[in-house]
Amino acid sequence: MSSTQRYTKVAIILHWLIALAIFFMIGLGWYMTDLPKEGPKQIAFDLFDWGLYTWQLSEPGSPRMFYFNLHKSVGLTLFALVLFRLYWRITHKPPVMLSSYRVWERKLATGTHHLFYLLIIAIPLTGLLMSLSSKFGINWFGLHVLDGVDDKAMRHTYEELHEFGANLLVVLLIVHVLGALKHKFIDKDETMSRMSLK
Repeated sequence: MSSTQRYTKVAIILHWLIALAIFFMIGLGWYMTDLPKEGPKQIAFDLFDWGLYTWQLSEPGSPRMFYFNLHKSVGLTLFALVLFRLYWRITHKPPVMLSSYRVWERKLATGTHHLFYLLIIAIPLTGLLMSLSSKFGINWFGLHVLDGVDDKAMRHTYEELHEFGANLLVVLLIVHVLGALKHKFIDKDETMSRMSLK
């Protein structure tokens, strides 16, 4: 396959890196919201209780506080990656769609990608605004970034938008994965190989 038919290596790396981060953030979001608001404070956390990595804190905190701050930190990092991905997409023309695509597949692919970009910008942005609306503000892996304004009404609005966007993203991810599997195993075309480093 020629280089003009493939995405650039930077685009491919960003695609998979952002995809992994999104799956992690969705799982972390579900996990942390079930944690009790009042929990015993500790200075070390066995990440997700998997026994793989223990995270040390400089100050004791509750499990809910720890995982919410982790979610914010990864979210802020993800937002930076998304902005760079958007810049890369604008400055590097992606390959044209395969000629074998049907008209409805072209429309669905175009609409899905546009909605993906909208959501992966809107979701972290509403998360940041939600954090700024709280009394806690934003910390990035223990480093204080911005203070919060403690506006409950504003925080609630951004929280609703953040959750709605995340739920819509899950639906979109399912459609995207099913589409990729269709191209791989039913159509047996080169769609997935264009997003591979091989």
